[in-house]
Amino acid sequence: MMESLGTEKNPPSGAPTISVVTTTYTLERMDDVKELLDSLHKQTCPALENLFIGERHPELCQQVKEYGILLGMDNLLTIFNDGIPGLSPARNLGAKSAKADIIAFIDDDAIATPDWLEQMVSVLSANPNAIGVGGAALPQWEEENMNWLPKEFYWMISCPVPEWTGASTVKPVRNAWGVNMAFRREAFSVAEFSEDFGVSNQGVSSGIKLAIQADDTEFCVRLRKETERPILFNPMSKVFHKIRKDRLTPRFTSRQAFWDGYGKATLGRMFNSKEDNKTRFRLSNEMTFMSKLLFPFLPKMLLKMFVNPKVGFRSLSLMFAVLGHGFLGYISGRFGRVGGLVVRRYSK
Repeated sequence: MMESLGTEKNPPSGAPTISVVTTTYTLERMDDVKELLDSLHKQTCPALENLFIGERHPELCQQVKEYGILLGMDNLLTIFNDGIPGLSPARNLGAKSAKADIIAFIDDDAIATPDWLEQMVSVLSANPNAIGVGGAALPQWEEENMNWLPKEFYWMISCPVPEWTGASTVKPVRNAWGVNMAFRREAFSVAEFSEDFGVSNQGVSSGIKLAIQADDTEFCVRLRKETERPILFNPMSKVFHKIRKDRLTPRFTSRQAFWDGYGKATLGRMFNSKEDNKTRFRLSNEMTFMSKLLFPFLPKMLLKMFVNPKVGFRSLSLMFAVLGHGFLGYISGRFGRVGGLVVRRYSK
């Protein structure tokens, strides 16, 4: 069910048009959604349309619509997903409903910088062979004392920052991140977000992962395989991602690491055929992460133990927890039925 607030805005003359898709499933995120809408309304490159996909609670769409009227967002459309629930189905519904040349995705707890869409459009305009582009997500901590988290672990809070990715200029990447990504419209004629991924944290307001994720990674790998076109990373296309304090709890980090490892093993089984070496799923990002843990992260944190024991201890504990739970997830994903008992433990 789709509801529009009015006529659509026109983008700058000659530029590709762009639609923005965001989804949410809980009324607890309404304040976040309103802040996101504020940021989308202030874009230097206006979207042709902003599509909000609501799930589980029909009043979500009504509240978003009412707030859009207050803002004067005449390019806001609300759609209620009354089909299969979950992040992947909701994103697919948004992509199918979008009308623009480029379809961008942003999380409901993110805030776009004013030139976010302008950066997306400029990169895809300058690189006509690219099928998609991702950008940086900078953490916005719920409490200032959370900033002890080392940047090497920002991937656990869905924050691909330029310093962590090593990007200072636009460059090809294996995959974009769901918090901040955009694809050409034709991408969805050859691929869509898999409903085997990204459907598990429905109703879990904390966002704790309770089943296989990696829907954005799987989509990007399959898209590059089908189109043989690159996905780029633009470090200047930035959003701020809200990080709540429960995302640094042992329960969250252990499950995040486990399901990340499990998802990467699953993707390896899906894409690593001997006959198709060109599009193999490679753990390049993960190997870079491992090398950084050995040096300089481990020596740096050992020294930190003398300067700031609390932060040093936290960081080293996190490192060993991530390695342990991540390895367990990877092994469980590689050996299917053997890992069944372990999987059930992490699904609670």
